[in-house]
Amino acid sequence: MNPYLLPSLIVVILVTVAIGAYGLRFARTTSDFLVASRSVSPSWNAAAISGEYLSAASFLGVAGLILRYGAEVLWYPVGFAAGYLALLLFVAAPLRRSGAFTLPDFCEVRLRSTRLRRLATAFVLFIGCLYLLPQLQGAGLTFATVTGGSYAWGALLIGVVVTGNVAFGGMRAITFVQAFQYWLKLTALAVPIMFLIFQWQADGRPAVTPPAGAVFPVATSVVIERDAVLDGVGPVTAGETLHFAAGAPVPRVDTVDAKFGVDWLQPGSESGLFSTYSLILATFLGTMGLPHVLVRFYTNPDGASARRTTLVVLAMVGLFYLLPTLYGVLGRVYTPQLLMTGRTDAVVLLLPEAALGGGHLGRLLGALVTAGALAAFLSTSSGLLTSVAGVIFTDVLRPGRSGSVRDFRLATLLAAVVPIVLAMFVSDMDVSRVVGLAFAVAASSFCPLLVLGIWWRGLTAAGATAGILVGGGSAVVAVLVTVLGAELPSGLAEFIGQPAAWTVPLAFLVMVVVSLLTSRRVPADVGATMLRLHAPESLRG
Repeated sequence: MNPYLLPSLIVVILVTVAIGAYGLRFARTTSDFLVASRSVSPSWNAAAISGEYLSAASFLGVAGLILRYGAEVLWYPVGFAAGYLALLLFVAAPLRRSGAFTLPDFCEVRLRSTRLRRLATAFVLFIGCLYLLPQLQGAGLTFATVTGGSYAWGALLIGVVVTGNVAFGGMRAITFVQAFQYWLKLTALAVPIMFLIFQWQADGRPAVTPPAGAVFPVATSVVIERDAVLDGVGPVTAGETLHFAAGAPVPRVDTVDAKFGVDWLQPGSESGLFSTYSLILATFLGTMGLPHVLVRFYTNPDGASARRTTLVVLAMVGLFYLLPTLYGVLGRVYTPQLLMTGRTDAVVLLLPEAALGGGHLGRLLGALVTAGALAAFLSTSSGLLTSVAGVIFTDVLRPGRSGSVRDFRLATLLAAVVPIVLAMFVSDMDVSRVVGLAFAVAASSFCPLLVLGIWWRGLTAAGATAGILVGGGSAVVAVLVTVLGAELPSGLAEFIGQPAAWTVPLAFLVMVVVSLLTSRRVPADVGATMLRLHAPESLRG
């Protein structure tokens, strides 16, 4: 076992708790806990947003997907980063000027509907839990991979640390935590990749896609995690250990749909254009519907600060996403055994020692990326839990009434229970794919609501409700069918597995049509509300 792992994990947890305790000194009111009293500067907020947005899907999942599927999944990091461009153009400043604390708050401010507010609350809770699940799953995977311990204990540990940090410090405290964790994550990927590239060059730049398939660079022992059939080996049972000599081809596994050879470099050879465009739409538009991202814009002092924050985030997130792609590519050379076990999400954690050996350098860099992975789970989980707890606080525990800091802490505990319990029993889903489904639900529900609510005077509460129910509800059904693993015909499976291409247009269409049919129910003060959303604060006095 790597002797540097445990100290690195302990240091990250202690620093996280220490920064949270420092932020607690400034958290006194419920406004501090919900939106940091709207006083976070653009630079701090950009680092915090980048810290919470770059989740387990970004740190582990993107590299794992590229290792497994190749060029066709490059749209994940592209879409994740480009989503902030849509957010900058259409949502950031008006949303801050709305004066809302949460997405359900915005619904009532814009459309004066308590029914729509309740529906938005339900979707925030669903998206938050769906997004929290892979963060805790990634934590369990990391714990099991690097320590050989129990997956469930890793998920539980992160859940407890995050819940404590949010409950005692709220948004004010986790802003400092997430800003620190962004720079830790960037460092944890950037420093090792330089050594890995140098090692790849020293090894003679071995090809990542040999025509005959991937080969084991050194003698390797692989533990089979589930019953399977391997090409050239035959049936194997879970728990069996197989030994492969250096240069031996990596066998295909009937339970793992990894690509081999030149197919790995050809986008769309399996998923097709429909899935590709659907994924692009989900990631590009889903960002503006993610509750934990949007809540951070409420913390800016004004609309201009929100725009500056988004611009800086674009640069920070774009810089980060250059790195997981390189880990996925080099994983083809140094960790091909992951292609047969299916644990491709672990490539970032295992690559430094696999490429550089078990000496001090490989172990130190392995400990560094593990610390970065822990920071990814902590920062994103903190943001998600804060946004979900804020909605439970304002719309479930104290609807229409003012509450206390104690109520917010109770809301945090309630928000954490369901995803932590679910994560204890879910360990075999692709992290990025689950997050992609959360993006599809967000793109099909809150994206149409925000775009039309901010830019179209004619939107009505009935239209918004119908659009969220039809478009967002269809996306939720598709997600549940996909996650539960229902057997579907190939064409229908693609249609359901990547639903954004039809659920997003459906949501927009239903919102527009129903709003036109109920045009007499446009709020009487819509003119004043639109002025509030679009007029700079300096012009409003």
